[in-house]
Amino acid sequence: MDAQECLHPDFVLAAYQGGYFPMPDSKTGEILWYNPDPRTVIPLHQFHVSRSLRRSAKQGGFQITFNTDFTGVIEGCASREQTWISEEIKKAYIRLFELGFAHSVEVRNESGLLIGGLYGLSQGRVFNAESMFSRESNASKIAIWALISRMNACKMTLLEVQFMTPHLKSLGAVEVPKESYLSLLAVALSEDVKFTGEPTTSSALGA
Repeated sequence: MDAQECLHPDFVLAAYQGGYFPMPDSKTGEILWYNPDPRTVIPLHQFHVSRSLRRSAKQGGFQITFNTDFTGVIEGCASREQTWISEEIKKAYIRLFELGFAHSVEVRNESGLLIGGLYGLSQGRVFNAESMFSRESNASKIAIWALISRMNACKMTLLEVQFMTPHLKSLGAVEVPKESYLSLLAVALSEDVKFTGEPTTSSALGA
């Protein structure tokens, strides 16, 4: 199966429903599918907003939008020395965005410049966060905060973030056994909930 076939929207959506997500091999570019054990999630009620992050949100004048610049966000996430976000991955998720399954969170400064954000895939009550980027301090944290606020508003229940990192751990991420994740995923997929987003400001985060 070539990259075009295995990144077809129907195949990708089915893979996520089974707990898998794609990443290209760093040497060959072959699309590989991962279902790691343990799996990292951010329990929505455990998201940690530090004093410094709350202060930054109050003082930063951030503008937060959803789904207004998906391409800009995925390009921002890919714009680093080493990245797994290949051209095939970009095309696949842009197509999923066009179909209404992939979503982006954009964080802009007072001048309207895109300074951070994240993107991922939504089905049912689950959001699979794929990648994030930050061009100014705390911008990616603001994006996660905005995502979780929107997930709560949409009555979503599961935020999956793939692998643990110190950055994610500082925000309240935890590792769960794969079987536990798959059980949570099955429940989250059992109800049809639509992820939506409206432009907002840092004040809407409760900052």
